[in-house]
Amino acid sequence: MIRSFVTFLSSFILTGCNVIPPSDIKPVNNFDLSRYLGQWYEVARIDNRFEKGLTKVTANYSLRDDGGVKVINRGWSQNKHRWKESIGKAYFVDLSNKGALKVSFFGPFYGGYNIIKLDKNYQYSLVVGPDKDYLWILSRTPTMPSNLLNEYINFATSYGFDSNRIIIF
Repeated sequence: MIRSFVTFLSSFILTGCNVIPPSDIKPVNNFDLSRYLGQWYEVARIDNRFEKGLTKVTANYSLRDDGGVKVINRGWSQNKHRWKESIGKAYFVDLSNKGALKVSFFGPFYGGYNIIKLDKNYQYSLVVGPDKDYLWILSRTPTMPSNLLNEYINFATSYGFDSNRIIIF
């Protein structure tokens, strides 16, 4: 039993706390956090354990007093008939003009938040985690034109993300 727990904990620490994207993926440069702040709507994602069953997911980003970013994620749980909300914090991994952040919703554990595609008007964003099991397509509005959504999905699949796993809302 203890061995199983130690194995699980080690696995979580090694994979769950990785903030660097896969080696073939580069976060955007010339990133301007002030333009990225505010409300975003999740229009597509690869499902994950912490958002399983959630719809109408939003993310709101605002500045923290310590220079970081306050993150409020909110989604509707149809099974429980209620909203689920998580509040976290994010910080730049390296340079503040690079779309690579680390985000934490619990304690000292951080995960990668890497913006790999972003339109010039900061209306649409493609975000990935530390591996190809984490992907989000975000929009400033609850929906996204289908041609743009397809463009973002095709961009992701060109880097090896499985389009069959992407859920569109």
